[in-house]
Amino acid sequence: MVSDQNTSVPDTFYIALARLTTVTGEFRAEVLRARLIDEGFDVQLRGAVGNPYRLTVGEMAEVEVFVPVDQLDEASYVLLVTAIDEALDETPEERFRNQQHPAKWHLRATAAVLLVVACSPLAHLVL
Repeated sequence: MVSDQNTSVPDTFYIALARLTTVTGEFRAEVLRARLIDEGFDVQLRGAVGNPYRLTVGEMAEVEVFVPVDQLDEASYVLLVTAIDEALDETPEERFRNQQHPAKWHLRATAAVLLVVACSPLAHLVL
């Protein structure tokens, strides 16, 4: 009679995971998770996920995104491509708004000088 004790297969197995990134907020984590799953990666979220208090500030809102170790390099590449896409998807209005315009600084400096010149006769009367 043969025993089945040594031929049983364990019900669970473990996959080594590596932290891909940390994001703030459950929504951002779920969006990133959906993007990675769409690209064919296995993803696990840890941290402020499913929290009934929905803290959205500071370290308590951080969600760590984990992928299997063997998928880490490819998933990092997807993060890079996503960041580049977000940067290039800016509308011209957003790009204009995000840039600092030297002309505004010149206008502010000119306005300050004019204000000082206009107020100088008043300062003479007060003193």
